[in-house]
Amino acid sequence: MSGKPKAHEDRKALLAAVQAKQRAADRRRAWLIYGTGAAVVLAIVAAVSFVVVGEVQQRDRLNAAAARPIDGEQDYPDQSRNHTSEPVSYPRTPATGGDHAPVWTNCGVYTTPVEQTRAVHSLEHGAVWLTYRPDLGADQLAELTALAGKQDYLLLSPVAEQAKPVVATAWGKQLAVDSGSDERLAPFIKKYRQGPQSPEPGAVCSGGMQG
Repeated sequence: MSGKPKAHEDRKALLAAVQAKQRAADRRRAWLIYGTGAAVVLAIVAAVSFVVVGEVQQRDRLNAAAARPIDGEQDYPDQSRNHTSEPVSYPRTPATGGDHAPVWTNCGVYTTPVEQTRAVHSLEHGAVWLTYRPDLGADQLAELTALAGKQDYLLLSPVAEQAKPVVATAWGKQLAVDSGSDERLAPFIKKYRQGPQSPEPGAVCSGGMQG
């Protein structure tokens, strides 16, 4: 009879050992799962923080560059701004201001030339007109298109007659450069898009005409 209680106790001990082993395995799996999850979360947080910090630093650098004088920028003050339906002969191409059409060109990206007198009206409303010669390389055109992005108050279009490969124009301001990757273009856009030199900053740059 004494053998039965001992066998029972042995079974209980064996069962307890199995259960303890199972609990230990469960804890290891839980730590592995949660630890891996935490590592993934930390990696994501670190990556997002890196991107955000980089964007903030890039924005700060752009703001600082826009606050300084931009090398090569030309200033054309005291331009007329009458509405006219007649052709206008501008002293420079692209025009930096002057008399212009009663209706403006809608801001956006164009792959064909836009009507200059309407583009000048867009400048009056605070737009920056980013132009390029049609023979500009595809890689540089891609950079200009990326720079334009979906920014409002920005026109991008080809102008065959301009002297330099790429020109950035605001009302009364102009910067002519040799490359679409020129680092002065972004500060120029930042400085003069809806800038204080615009006669009518905040006036609409949509609801006009395409091109």
